Amino acid sequence: MKRTTGQDRSITSTWRPATQAVRGGTMRSEFGETSEALFLTSGYAYDCAGDAAARFAGEQSGMTYSRLQNPTVEMLEHRIALLEGAEACRATATGMAAMTAALLCQLSAGDHVVAGRALFGSCRWLTDTLLPKFGIATTIVDARDAQAFVDATIDKTKLWFFETPANPTMDIVDLKAVCDLARARGVRTVVDNAFATPALQRPMDFGADITAYSATKMMDGQGRVLAGAVCGTEDFILNELLPFTRNTGPTLSAFNAWVVLKGLETLDLRIRRQSENALEVGRFLEKRVPRINHPGLPSHPQHDLALSQMAMTGPIFSFEVDGGRAQAHGLLDALELIDISNNIGDSRSLMTHPASTTHYGVAEEKRLEMGVTEGLLRLNVGLEDPADLIDDLGQALDKVGL
Repeated sequence: MKRTTGQDRSITSTWRPATQAVRGGTMRSEFGETSEALFLTSGYAYDCAGDAAARFAGEQSGMTYSRLQNPTVEMLEHRIALLEGAEACRATATGMAAMTAALLCQLSAGDHVVAGRALFGSCRWLTDTLLPKFGIATTIVDARDAQAFVDATIDKTKLWFFETPANPTMDIVDLKAVCDLARARGVRTVVDNAFATPALQRPMDFGADITAYSATKMMDGQGRVLAGAVCGTEDFILNELLPFTRNTGPTLSAFNAWVVLKGLETLDLRIRRQSENALEVGRFLEKRVPRINHPGLPSHPQHDLALSQMAMTGPIFSFEVDGGRAQAHGLLDALELIDISNNIGDSRSLMTHPASTTHYGVAEEKRLEMGVTEGLLRLNVGLEDPADLIDDLGQALDKVGL
């Protein structure tokens, strides 16, 4: 294979995001295909035994095994790195594989982590349950308070881990303030940027060291496949992350990589339209529900901060009802258009009750600490006409007395 004309990194890095999302990282075979090729192969053949030995020794470029490299996956990695403004990227089988690898590849027994309280439920399981099994301690802080990270940091602190906007409370972290404080102390920052994607927010522009993604969400955008990605410096990806992933095997399939490549072509269009739709739906709900967590609304306590570091505030937000689980479930059951689903980032509108789905495995006291109450509902606004979504929400709210 050869890289298509213009794929020199010094050129592609100057392309604007919309161009990178369509053409970044493209490689073409001798057939000259315009769409990225799908390479469904587990292994690769060599011209001679010496070539095989040279590739495994790192003395010759080329593929050796699809747990390590695959042309389709490599194209996706190059494209995400370009969009992120990162030196390198490593794709993984799922978003949680990305989060797990990003943490474990750089942590050892005796290390300490400071993590934001409002992480995705499975990420809190990593910090609260998995890391301690390996002798890695975690202190949980309110990530909205940059000083809280500093106050929790000790000599053994290796990294700060947080998500912004947070799932599902929509807490916003001041990226520049937190990353500056971490860098001054020699501590790395790992940012879960799945809600925003690089189309709306690039944490590395604010000083973040590593970003991690569930590409299952907005990057695919149509609820088709599972995928993840980790971005960072070339040194981090090659010398810390790659040894971990090549030996533990959270490998992204070529087919799933191809699907996400197709999703990235329309990411900017989708996420901006869905953000506009979410803002319109949010304005409606703000008048009907007791509390709403939408950073695009002036009522959000971190509205100005969100607008200062995000191009738009995304398609996802949450709101609360006072009637607890019964009223929340009643509202979900009354929906006629919006699907009940725990996925996000889909082009279809989806709603879930986090306390009984995405955060079911988190202990009740920790859920409450995170702000995940029994009355909290999370809404992913899709590409439907927002007027139809408002009509559906309106009739469902009427049925539960709101």
